[in-house]
Amino acid sequence: MEKLRNLRKQRGYTQEYMSKIISTDVSNYSRKENDEVRIYDDEWEKLAKALGVPVEEIKEEKQTAIVHNSHDNTTFNGNSGSYFNNFNGIPNSIVENLQSYIKILEEKIVTLMEENERLKK
Repeated sequence: MEKLRNLRKQRGYTQEYMSKIISTDVSNYSRKENDEVRIYDDEWEKLAKALGVPVEEIKEEKQTAIVHNSHDNTTFNGNSGSYFNNFNGIPNSIVENLQSYIKILEEKIVTLMEENERLKK
């Protein structure tokens, strides 16, 4: 995600700042910026807005992930937005569903942490 990284640095924004824009932690944002974790369309929109550019200016269609299994080391490339067609026999639709669920849970955690902080005050 060179375009995203370069523009973030040009604007002087930290990964921590950007992670807050998409309601995730810094390590997850870093993985997204390094193309290790998918960036969802709604996240692209939030990042583009924060950087003051259209989504098309930062979004890179091709996402790559390296998947290791016991038989071989294979790199799957795809521009459908999913990382792999088959991960150790798990259908792509299930993997995408789980990734979406994880994202929802991460967002809920952030919301609950913020609410917890407000209640402490």
